[in-house]
Amino acid sequence: MEKYMLLFRNSTISEETYQNMSPEEMQADLDKWNQWIGSIAAQGKFVGAEALQQEGKVVNGSKHVVTDGPFVESKELVSGYLILQAENIDEAIALSKGCPIYDSDGKVEVRPVMVFNQ
Repeated sequence: MEKYMLLFRNSTISEETYQNMSPEEMQADLDKWNQWIGSIAAQGKFVGAEALQQEGKVVNGSKHVVTDGPFVESKELVSGYLILQAENIDEAIALSKGCPIYDSDGKVEVRPVMVFNQ
């Protein structure tokens, strides 16, 4: 089995909509995520996941210049990630199709995790 990272991408408008949800709507959305992640875990394929806050910093170049990020003018942001195990990228893509982010026209980027032999 190989590891794959699923990067969750939202539009900034979707993120603003989420921030304005009622507590009941937020709980219903969280329940969808928990059910989807639980289904991956039940197959023994879940490795880990985290949601990300909007605010952050970018450290750039050899001088380590620090700027605010993601930038306000950006129309898309990475809102979280999940790492899973799958036989191949096609299986990882198939597992991603249950992700609740699609309900708000979000995207899932599926990337193989690089293995370094020592």
